[in-house]
Amino acid sequence: MISIVVPAHNESSVIGRTLNQWIADPASDGISAVVVCNGCTDDTAMVARTFGPTVEVVETEIASKTHALNLGDQVSGAFPRVYVDADIVISADAIRALAKRLERGDVLAVAPTADIDLAGCSWLIRKYYEIRARLPSSREGIGGSGVYALSEAGRRRFGQFPDVVADDTFVRLQFKPSERATLPDVVSKVFPPRTVPQLIAVRTRAHRGTFELARRFPELSTNNGESNNRSLVTLLAEPRLWLGLMIYCSINYVARRRATRSARIGAPRWQRDETSRAVPSADSAK
Repeated sequence: MISIVVPAHNESSVIGRTLNQWIADPASDGISAVVVCNGCTDDTAMVARTFGPTVEVVETEIASKTHALNLGDQVSGAFPRVYVDADIVISADAIRALAKRLERGDVLAVAPTADIDLAGCSWLIRKYYEIRARLPSSREGIGGSGVYALSEAGRRRFGQFPDVVADDTFVRLQFKPSERATLPDVVSKVFPPRTVPQLIAVRTRAHRGTFELARRFPELSTNNGESNNRSLVTLLAEPRLWLGLMIYCSINYVARRRATRSARIGAPRWQRDETSRAVPSADSAK
């Protein structure tokens, strides 16, 4: 049995789209899902319950992703265990491919490769992701694809999820690069922010999460993978990429500055993009 944990906070517009990939597919036999609705004020739980007994719905008034992940772990008894963001699309076949890779036993954590859906995104966003696609971080699924899977031994690497912003980065850094893998032929569809202000907000959250982990868990830094910095310098040799590089670096510079300032003044930690979730209601069932 493959167990999937889906933390969901006010995801009624997209949760059906996500769950439908597993429940409506004949390949979903042997897959169970737990949707943990945390601090929801919409009908996320109601939508999830329409998928029947294959989906177990847990509700909590605490709006916290890591709290939801811990609740999901308490309910899920099976391994491998796959953690999926509620706004991600990944097929049952892809879930099975992740589980099969873990069965080999040489890695403890796996993830798909992110397929960035740029439909409806502004020109500046497209330029940003054109550069990102050339960087090492784009090939790191744990933290980039919205999905990661752990074997039972991998899940024993840490206790409860701590209250951190970057739960996926926390998980990735539990493992040496040789203990984790991103599968290039297995993909999850990721819907990025469609506007620059929303992208800056999301990148601000990402930087703040990185700062938090460095402060609270400095020992994990030894498990960092390849840095983007050298690749960015290499890309300067291609003049046709200069505009994209300027956009990419500018957005991350602003986000990093905001993350530093918000951490100092104690601003709200969670900043979620809503533009990528604004899908027509009919799409949620496709």
